[in-house]
Amino acid sequence: MPSLFDRLLAGMLPAVPRPIVRRVSRRYIAGEAFDEVVEVARALAARKMGSTMDILGEHSDRPELAQAAADEYLELLDLQAEAGVDRNVSIKLSQLGLLEDPAACLERMRGIVRRATEIDGKVRIDMEDSGCTDATLDVFRALREEFDGVGIVLQAYLHRSEADVAAMAELRPDYRLCKGIYVEPESVAIQGHEEINRNYLRLLEAMFDGGSYVGIATHDAVLIDDVKLLIARRGLGPEHYEFQMLLGVQEALRDRLRAEGHPLRVYLPYGREWYAYSLRRLQENPSIAGHVFRNMIGFG
Repeated sequence: MPSLFDRLLAGMLPAVPRPIVRRVSRRYIAGEAFDEVVEVARALAARKMGSTMDILGEHSDRPELAQAAADEYLELLDLQAEAGVDRNVSIKLSQLGLLEDPAACLERMRGIVRRATEIDGKVRIDMEDSGCTDATLDVFRALREEFDGVGIVLQAYLHRSEADVAAMAELRPDYRLCKGIYVEPESVAIQGHEEINRNYLRLLEAMFDGGSYVGIATHDAVLIDDVKLLIARRGLGPEHYEFQMLLGVQEALRDRLRAEGHPLRVYLPYGREWYAYSLRRLQENPSIAGHVFRNMIGFG
């Protein structure tokens, strides 16, 4: 539980000079260029952990920016193949112009997923705030009818997620199931921690019932223990699931899961747009900001 000092520090981060934020955020960001992130991916692979790469940036509001983002992902898939690391990327559709032109966004994604298919790679569509959910699922459904190597993220705190799992059952989606991080009203999202965890387990059961592969994305140790019991009770092997965690978060728990034999993938954000991502991630995890700041000033 973060202290009052940690929470106050996290709230003040926008006023902190960028070089200090960069230093604090290094554990979350795999670098600014591919030659940096690929070394992180190789280090994880040496420890038998998978990776997925995400080029930082959200909401391209002009066609040329959206196309540039799509071109970056096409290049990333080729670089992953050349480097011999996991050919696996995660993409926010707003980065490809979803909010401005959904049809053009779909075409950009079609090109990326086609390239991934050609090199035996995988693309997962990240989920954003609830205002994007319907449009995001529309793009996913269109792509899933053409390609196998595309997955989707659902958020356990949304009231609608159980209905979404039921509606997509015949597609047998490759899921990432997370709790959800966006601030949503009670009418849209479950607010209580324990109730979110219960819904997470219900959704996970429904996904497995439908024959889906699931990326179990959480850092909640209590929830992870419940998930492990569920996996054991159902007798599921690694062909059915993997745990997924963010770079730099709960590394001891991550290592323990891998030592126990569970498949595990680490989310590697990188790129020039590190500052906005860093602020968001540190504000979500104020204990980390406080810990690093204490170390920097000699009170760690």
